[in-house]
Amino acid sequence: MRNAILVTGGAGFIGSNFILKWLAEETSPIVNLDKLTYAGNPANLASVAHDPRYRFVQGDICDQDFLDSIVHAHRPRAIVHFAAESHVDRSIHAPDDFVATNVVGTVNLLQVAKRYWSELVGTERSAFRFLHVSTDEVYGSLAPGDNPFSELSRYDPRSPYSASKASADHFVRAWHHTYALPILVTNCSNNYGPFQFPEKLIPLTILNAKEGRPIPVYGDGMQVRDWLHVSDHCAAIMAVLEAGTVGETYNIGGLNEKTNLDVIGAVCDLLDERLPAVAQGRRRNLITFVKDRPGHDRRYAIDPAKIQRELNWTPRETFETGIAKTVDWYIRSDAWVESVVTGDYRRWLTQHYGGAET
Repeated sequence: MRNAILVTGGAGFIGSNFILKWLAEETSPIVNLDKLTYAGNPANLASVAHDPRYRFVQGDICDQDFLDSIVHAHRPRAIVHFAAESHVDRSIHAPDDFVATNVVGTVNLLQVAKRYWSELVGTERSAFRFLHVSTDEVYGSLAPGDNPFSELSRYDPRSPYSASKASADHFVRAWHHTYALPILVTNCSNNYGPFQFPEKLIPLTILNAKEGRPIPVYGDGMQVRDWLHVSDHCAAIMAVLEAGTVGETYNIGGLNEKTNLDVIGAVCDLLDERLPAVAQGRRRNLITFVKDRPGHDRRYAIDPAKIQRELNWTPRETFETGIAKTVDWYIRSDAWVESVVTGDYRRWLTQHYGGAET
C-alpha cells in the first residue's frame, strides 16, 4: 500500500478513532499495526474492515525485525505512533509492561523509521514524518492556581505510566537531534468518546451508572483534568501531520477543566434523563468513595495556544456536547460493550477498586 500512513496501536481507543476519521476524510491508505492486547479491539474498525484503503497487521512494536518487514513492505509516507500501555493504575501494578511497550517499543520503532527514512530519496525523503502521540501527564501535577502546561513546561512525571511516556518523548526528540529524523510530538489532555476501554473514568462511570452499580471514586474526587473529545484530538493530530513544523511539540487540550466529581455527576444526570430510574433513585447516589491510588496527580491542564495559533486548530466539542454524544454512544452500543467486558476485566476491577463495581 504505497503512500500509506502506518498507524501503530490503531485498534485501541484513540488509534481506531483516528483511522475512522482519516478514512472518512482523506484518500491515503492506512496500515494498522496492533498487537491486540486487552485494549485493542478489531471490532472498533468493523465499519472499514473491507475498505480497500485499509490494511490490518497484527504484530508487536518490540519486534524490530517484524517492524522492518512491515515498513519495507508498505513504504509509508508517515508513521503515527499511538501504541502504548496507557492506564496509570495498571502501570502501578505492572511497570515492566510499560517500560517494554512505551520505551523499548518506541526505540525499536525509531530505529526502524530511521533506517527506512535514510533509504528514501527526493520528495519521499523530504515528506516523511514520524508523529509520536504522548500525554500531558509527563509534565506532572499542577496546583489550583498554576498556569496550564505549555510546550515549555518542565517534565515531572509522577507515575510509572507518565515516566515511560516521558522517556519515550525524550527518545523521539533525541532521534531528531542526533539523526535528523523528521519527528513531531503531540501531548494531549484526557480523551473521552466512543470505543474507550471501560477501565477509564468516563466509560466506567457510564456502564456502572447505567446498570445501577456503585461508581468508584478515588479519594475525594476533586482531582481536575482537562477533557478533550477524541474527535477533536484526532483532528489536531491530522493538522500536525499535515502542517506541523518538524522537530516541534504541540500541546492539544480541550479547554474543559473538570473535577472527577463534576464529570461523574454530569454522566449520572444524562443517564437519569435517558434511562429508567435505578433502585437507588438518582444515579448520583451510586457514587462510592474508595482509597486513593498512590501518587495521584491533583490537576492537569493544557494550554493549546501554539496549535491554535500555528495550525488554526481549536476543539469543536464543549464538554457538554461531547459528554452527551459519548453517553448516547455507550447506551446504543451494548454489543460492543459486551465484547470487551470479559471476566479478566471484572477481575481487574475487583483488584483495583475492591468490591465497588458489583
